Amino acid sequence: MLDTKIEDNIMVVTFTNGKTNSITKKSLDDLKEAVVKANQDKSIKGIILTGQERFFSSGFDLYTFMGFEKLSDAVDFISYADEVFLELFLSSKPVVCAINGHAAAGGLILAMASDYRIVVNHPKIKLGMSEIKIGVPLSVAQSAIMRFGLDSDKKFRDVMYFGDMVDVPTALRKEIVDEVVEADELIGRAKSIISTWFDTPGRPFSRIKEELKKDTADRIKKRMSETDWHHTLNCFFNPQVKEALAFVQSRME
Repeated sequence: MLDTKIEDNIMVVTFTNGKTNSITKKSLDDLKEAVVKANQDKSIKGIILTGQERFFSSGFDLYTFMGFEKLSDAVDFISYADEVFLELFLSSKPVVCAINGHAAAGGLILAMASDYRIVVNHPKIKLGMSEIKIGVPLSVAQSAIMRFGLDSDKKFRDVMYFGDMVDVPTALRKEIVDEVVEADELIGRAKSIISTWFDTPGRPFSRIKEELKKDTADRIKKRMSETDWHHTLNCFFNPQVKEALAFVQSRME
């Protein structure tokens, strides 16, 4: 589900699952392993997240969502996804999301968990969060990561409440992404950002990043342990939500 390779001492992680690079349990396992390896291996400067073909990632695998038989199934999957997303968010190495194609839902959350977002200049690429139109809320961790990445209550409101999929120029104007480059420049530019941040005297990047994200990380961990958020996942058993998930999945096949 993930193809991982080392180039120029940088880990390039490519999502490779079907037509849309959806995120499965195996994807999460592979991503967790990649983050741990990057953090532990002193020779690795950072991580690039990207996708294959026309998608970066469409988000979580909808067949997984539609296959939940009881609430505990949903809780187990989302809890594990939150754990992996948080590990990516807090990776001690620079993480750059090289968005090669469409990025939606969990795919965009992965982008927001990264430290920098670069997208290919292409008229057909769309980015956004359509959860409100499907009937699925975000978890505590996912909401906080999106809010941090967007760096504004207003931007978070606009992205989440309207649920629009926007084109590349709009994503740049709304500061959903940091840069737009041509396709043949994408990975090279991502590598350049990582090297610029990591190859400095004493390599203070990790400490600077830890301080930047500490308050958000502490708040996520506190709310995950102290609030009753599991009941929100009952949405997956709502007939209208199930119908919406099935419709969206049919459009991607």
